[in-house]
Amino acid sequence: MLKNFLIRTPDLTEKVILMTGGTGSFGHQFVQAMIDHYKPKKLIIFSRDELKQYEMAQQFPESKYPFMRYFIGDIRDYSRLEMALRGVDIVIHAAAMKHVPIAEYNPFECVHTNVIGAENIVRASLRNGVSKVMALSTDKAVSPINLYGASKLAAEKIFVAANNIRGSDPTIFSVVRYGNVVGSRGSVVPFFKKLILEGATSLPITDNEMTRFWITLSQGVDFVLSNLALMQGGEIFIPKIPSMKMTDLVDAIHTGIKTHVIGIRPGEKLHEWMLTSDEAMQSLEMHDRYVILPSFIQSNAWNSDVDHQPVQKRMIYSSETNTEWLSVEQLNLMIGA
Repeated sequence: MLKNFLIRTPDLTEKVILMTGGTGSFGHQFVQAMIDHYKPKKLIIFSRDELKQYEMAQQFPESKYPFMRYFIGDIRDYSRLEMALRGVDIVIHAAAMKHVPIAEYNPFECVHTNVIGAENIVRASLRNGVSKVMALSTDKAVSPINLYGASKLAAEKIFVAANNIRGSDPTIFSVVRYGNVVGSRGSVVPFFKKLILEGATSLPITDNEMTRFWITLSQGVDFVLSNLALMQGGEIFIPKIPSMKMTDLVDAIHTGIKTHVIGIRPGEKLHEWMLTSDEAMQSLEMHDRYVILPSFIQSNAWNSDVDHQPVQKRMIYSSETNTEWLSVEQLNLMIGA
């Protein structure tokens, strides 16, 4: 049984929602959730790839789903973004340059998209009186050793600090930080499956001891939605999700297939963290998530009516020392989901 993160349901009835980078795996799952459970006034897919928008519009046509809208634009283009955010109530910021080696090789592009793009989201949201902005981050932003992680850390800081500069504006900003998404485009699961279909007899892994956090697309969408209902501005929300060794992942995808070690790629970690001991000092724990509070909110002053308590001092939430681990059977269930 997969963990249900939708502990609180946001009221999205007649709301105008814009999602940046909405043609990705998360965007498709989010649109399906809107179709199945919510009644927004508009859901605007904002992205720069016209082919992906065309393909998504074939899957979710406006003729069948009247709330769907498709808007070509780049978060690096402030004027276009400001135009797109007119009349918008909620922004889900999923656009990012995510591929670690590509970001290492193209640092200017990574910074312009992940950092300057985040600043543009903040400025345009404040200018248009958006109600809530939820930005998607990654475990690689924690103690980063690669540019992708460093740029997402900078983006987290921008969104948290935006609550300090909004003045009398109604906009509040928060962040969701989670780990690897099972089955998302560009992730290792579809890559391994592709190699097997092409006849591979051995799968490449970077290190026999490597671990990662895992979450499904549907869990990721539910987690974002529930935090839309919980957010008060400035929080970083982190789900309690299981870890798994990459060697066990291979066994889950194809029992008995051989592996060969290719070594850690530039900017890659052996294990990932989602909460540091320093962050734990300003964090709360719920039964299914952690909440890092901004420095301008004391842990005893957070107003959520959901049960919570301070995080244990000096706690580190790492994929290596996690108390929850996936079995091969559980990962197969997640892959199926």
